[in-house]
Amino acid sequence: MKNLTFDGLIEIINLKKFFGKTEVLKNINLSIEAGKVTAIVGPNGSGKTTLIKSVLGLVKPSSGMIEVDGENINNNFTYRNKIGYMPQIARYPENLTANELLSLVKQLRNSSDLNAGDLIKSFKLSDELEKPFKNLSGGTKQKVSATIAFAFNPKIYFLDEPTAGLDPVSSSFFKDLVLKEKQNKKTIVLTSHIMSEVQELADEIVFLLEGEIRFKGTIDSLLQNQKETKLERAIAELMNEAMP
Repeated sequence: MKNLTFDGLIEIINLKKFFGKTEVLKNINLSIEAGKVTAIVGPNGSGKTTLIKSVLGLVKPSSGMIEVDGENINNNFTYRNKIGYMPQIARYPENLTANELLSLVKQLRNSSDLNAGDLIKSFKLSDELEKPFKNLSGGTKQKVSATIAFAFNPKIYFLDEPTAGLDPVSSSFFKDLVLKEKQNKKTIVLTSHIMSEVQELADEIVFLLEGEIRFKGTIDSLLQNQKETKLERAIAELMNEAMP
């Protein structure tokens, strides 16, 4: 294992993950800086969600080490109290209402810090709070998931395809919320297939392909390297360069 200095809020060192004989993450070394928005992008199957779930403790790496805010996450769960997580697909107990889900997460976090009122108002969730989660539309489920992620004022956010299914008004509010938390020096890690969204929100970009990091740096540096003005075209060029 490399002798590395921990400079980032999140440090991933020599991380590998196999599913059976398939190596999904190939010796990932990544430092995620505090107070910035870092976007992890790549085609389907590149390892983005596996990488995020490894940091969250939802996937056990085959080897390597992960530190979050100075804590080694191996056999540790307390660090998760610092994280707000919005999954790509919201999966919660189907018979619970949104109000009951917020209360449940509050108890699980053992937290009195719940500030959901403004989020509920902005996402127009007031009329949905007492409906069973299973009866909500896909977009409304995303709004509930976003509310749960942001309501506890965490230090770190992991947002996996967060605007998928959101209507334009809610998507615009959500992006404003991310930018506001960025101004508040929160650390935000997001994945998205919408490159215009990444270009709007992110400071740093990590491009994953076939389980390997092919680029890490600022969006401006990637655009300059690829001689492009749009991130979508720059990423496409990276993918073309990687093809045999």
